[in-house]
Amino acid sequence: MDKNKIMLVDDNRDLVTVVKVTLENKGYNVRSAYNAKELFACLEEQKPDLIVLDVMMPQMDGLEVLKRLKAAQETSAIPVILLTAKFQYEDILNAYQLGADVYITKPFTSSQLLAEIRRVLSGQSSRVSQA
Repeated sequence: MDKNKIMLVDDNRDLVTVVKVTLENKGYNVRSAYNAKELFACLEEQKPDLIVLDVMMPQMDGLEVLKRLKAAQETSAIPVILLTAKFQYEDILNAYQLGADVYITKPFTSSQLLAEIRRVLSGQSSRVSQA
């Protein structure tokens, strides 16, 4: 069986490093990007099985990225897990209306993220995940 391909997008390089190592240690094939432009360039080359996306990024935030992903036929079916420090009800509702599969608030634990990744990749339904 092929390893699941996960695209990790966050402007915090330390967080990307920690999460990437954690996911690779669990057998996932992880590519990373530090902004929307890098993400879209990577998507031209390869479509992941899942995108883990930060909401608050410079230039284009994660919600705008999510909107574009869901609007494009070639990426609309890729599940998206959002990572964010925003925890207001309106933020969560907006994210789900835009097509997010899971909304995880920071700080989060690696076991929490791994559980949500396994759940999404297995095709189970979405929910809000808070530490």
